[in-house]
Amino acid sequence: MVKVLINGACGRMGRTIANMAAENDTFEVVAGVDIIANDTLGFPIFPSVKDCTVEYDVIIDFSNAKAVPSCIEGAVAAKKGLVCCTTALEDSTLKMLDEASEVIPVFKSANMSFGMNVLVGLVQQAAKTLYPGYDIEIFEAHHRRKLDAPSGTAMMIADAINASVEDDLEYVFDRHDVNKARGDKEIGFSTLRGGNIVGEHEVYFISDEETVKISHSAKTRDAFARGSLTAAAFIADKKPGYYNMQDIVASAFN
Repeated sequence: MVKVLINGACGRMGRTIANMAAENDTFEVVAGVDIIANDTLGFPIFPSVKDCTVEYDVIIDFSNAKAVPSCIEGAVAAKKGLVCCTTALEDSTLKMLDEASEVIPVFKSANMSFGMNVLVGLVQQAAKTLYPGYDIEIFEAHHRRKLDAPSGTAMMIADAINASVEDDLEYVFDRHDVNKARGDKEIGFSTLRGGNIVGEHEVYFISDEETVKISHSAKTRDAFARGSLTAAAFIADKKPGYYNMQDIVASAFN
């Protein structure tokens, strides 16, 4: 059984992970970390990872960008694996994750959905086949409370596509002030924010004759919770290193 500590345990995703883990014999949430005390979750809540006095195997972080550095420090001090699901991290925090991966297993993906990461593999193959004969555009939609735009997932998709075509593409985020035709090497981003949209991503490959669209729609946040638990089980016995969802997808493809 994998014993899990949830950083951000009292948030929406933290509670979702805890509820899902309770229905799976593979996992046990033994403690949580949050600035909000909550006695109804069935496990103790601590103010920081370093303050946790309960033995655990892996930390799942679904908090906010400001809370991640302290979580990384706590994981390194305890020498426990870390699944970092928080997005929109500063460069300094990403550097901390890189450094932490030298002493603990670190799992970081911009999107924890298994299906989304399958999409990434598919669009890479499509780009290798269709580019440069097809224009490439990415559309994403999320709830009105999301802070970053384009989403971290949209950027992950674009980076994967660009890597598959030898970094030949130029990212274009806003055409409002651009009074010229679309360039051959552009990859454009479109963003929508509204309501309670969990997450929509569409990748378009467009030629003069046809359009190929590969899309993913997250119906509930359970997809991200399930992915985080899958990642926790994946790194529970791993050596120090930097892992992501593509490592899991690659094993499935093979």
